Amino acid sequence: MRNNQIYRATFHTRSKQMGSALSKDLHKKYGKRSVRVVEGDSITILRGEFKGVEGKIAKISTEKSSVAVEGVKKEKTKGDKFDVYIHTSNLVVTSLNSDDKWRMAKLEGKDPRKQPKTPAKETPAKETPAKETPAKETPAKEAPKETKVAKKVEKKEDEN
Repeated sequence: MRNNQIYRATFHTRSKQMGSALSKDLHKKYGKRSVRVVEGDSITILRGEFKGVEGKIAKISTEKSSVAVEGVKKEKTKGDKFDVYIHTSNLVVTSLNSDDKWRMAKLEGKDPRKQPKTPAKETPAKETPAKETPAKETPAKEAPKETKVAKKVEKKEDEN
């Protein structure tokens, strides 16, 4: 029955189940035993034909609940090479891909919704020149209009 549930699971549920154990260093750092794997994570293979091989995750297949590792390929009889997919339970994550700020906040035990998207120091610096620029441009645009109006008034006075 359990195998049937795994086989018929939705892709959302399957991707949640694609976790691997963390190495001892990462386990101590984050206080978690496992993590969902992401492309770019460095891993070590624990079981199977490629036991002991280290590499980065190149592709993830939720259909197979497996990952393809860079450098782990098999060769066909005709000479073509193809990726070997390894089940995530047979891996240990040795270093994490830290591009996803949400994922890192969750690992550290913080609330990812309260994380600032950009550092607070950069935001005011960008806004300050933007506010000053229109103030400088406005008088410059008005000044030529006033001179044209003044010239028209002078011409009318000269004609009279």
